[in-house]
Amino acid sequence: MIRLEKVYKTWDVPVLQGVDLHLEEGVIWGLIGPAASGKSVLLKTVCGLEKPSRGRVVVDGSDITHFGESEMMSTRRKFGMLFQNNALFDFMTVGENVAFPLLRAGGIDEAEIEERVASRLKAVGLAGSENKMANELSGGMRKRVGIARATIATPPIVVYDEPTAGLDPVTTSKIYDLLRGIQDESHATVMAVSSDIVALRPFVERIAMIYKGRLIYEGAESDLDDCEDPVVYQFIRGELEGPL
Repeated sequence: MIRLEKVYKTWDVPVLQGVDLHLEEGVIWGLIGPAASGKSVLLKTVCGLEKPSRGRVVVDGSDITHFGESEMMSTRRKFGMLFQNNALFDFMTVGENVAFPLLRAGGIDEAEIEERVASRLKAVGLAGSENKMANELSGGMRKRVGIARATIATPPIVVYDEPTAGLDPVTTSKIYDLLRGIQDESHATVMAVSSDIVALRPFVERIAMIYKGRLIYEGAESDLDDCEDPVVYQFIRGELEGPL
């Protein structure tokens, strides 16, 4: 579904350095790495929000590397995105936030939009909250609204950027249970970025780790503990001694 081929991104300093990554259709991927390792830039490059300095990005068979803005619009409709800060519109109600992707897509009548919004909010445990304002919600509730908005159009690709950042362990477990339920229905290709490796691992099938802009691990989640790379070994265990 997504291929990155020798992707480089450079501003004043190198950010991505020759990343090769193939994401198979319907597979749940996790992306991990230390702070400032290039995770967010890689995520934005996958979604077409950043252009690579060199290399190719292929999404669903289309090379989007040199797409213009009008061409990118159709590609971005294939993505559902949950941003780290939720990116909800505080001047909109919960229902308006969730409906936003459907309104942008067009061609759906108001009654169907209302029905789909109500159904999606029920699925994330927020039934009846359509008329609340986004700024009235707790952190966990805002995250669930963000998930509802990211998935309401049933996109074939979903990106979760730190889906449980700032949440307590119980709420974190609830969020991942919710994501699992949505995935069981949609079978989307998923890329989830998280600093909470312990919570992330049971959710994903494959994991990629990026360090200083380079991909240093890519494989099955179940094989991660057997990786002998000293950086990977230290990072996944949170040990103080080591190359990090």
